[in-house]
Amino acid sequence: MRRLPRLAALSMLALLAACAEEAPDPKNGPTAGLSPAELAAAPGTDGNYSESDWPELDWEELIPPDWRPDKLMADFKADDLSDDDPRAGELMAKLQALWKEAPVVPGLDGKRIRLPGFVVPLEADAESVAEFLLVPYYGACIHVPPPPPNQTVHVVTPKGGEYRGGLFDTVWVSGTLKVDPLESELGAAGYRIDAVRVEPYEGEVAPQ
Repeated sequence: MRRLPRLAALSMLALLAACAEEAPDPKNGPTAGLSPAELAAAPGTDGNYSESDWPELDWEELIPPDWRPDKLMADFKADDLSDDDPRAGELMAKLQALWKEAPVVPGLDGKRIRLPGFVVPLEADAESVAEFLLVPYYGACIHVPPPPPNQTVHVVTPKGGEYRGGLFDTVWVSGTLKVDPLESELGAAGYRIDAVRVEPYEGEVAPQ
C-alpha cells in the first residue's frame, strides 16, 4: 500500500501532460457540421455566426506560465523514488495542494473564445444537456484524479439551445469565457463559458 501515493502523484502529472497530447487540435481544420438553416437558427447567433468572431483558444492558454507541476516532480526526482520512500507521501501531498489551488488566468475573463474539448454532462441520463464540463482529454473526470480546475471549463448553454449528445462527445464551444469557479461531484472547474453555440468537432482526434 506504500506504492499508492507515488503512483497517484505520477498519474496527476500524466493527466496534465495528456491535455497537450490529446486535446482536439484547432489547426486540424474544424467544420461547423450544420446546414445553413441550422446555422441561422443557432441560439444566440442571430443568424450571423462567424468563426472569426470567436478566436480559437488553446488549452495551454488557460494555465498561467508560472504554474509548473512538472518542476515539483523534477525537484523531488520522482522517477527515482522507491515505493517505500517517505518522500513519495510528501510529494503526493504537495501535488494535491497544487492541484486544488491551480490558478486561472484573470486576463481571459470576458473574452469571446472558441474552445474544443470533450463533453462531461453534469446531469446523468438527460435527453438534452443544459450544463456540462468541457475537458481537454478523453476520460477526464471519470478516472481519478480529475484534471486541475484550470483545465476544466463549466459550459452553460442558452435556454432552448441545450446540447443534445452524450459523454465524451467531441465538440467546439463558442461563447464568453468567465473566471467563475464551480465545484461539482465530477470535479472542479476554474472557468465558465456562457455558450452561444456548441457544434460537432470533426478534426483529427484519437480518444483512448
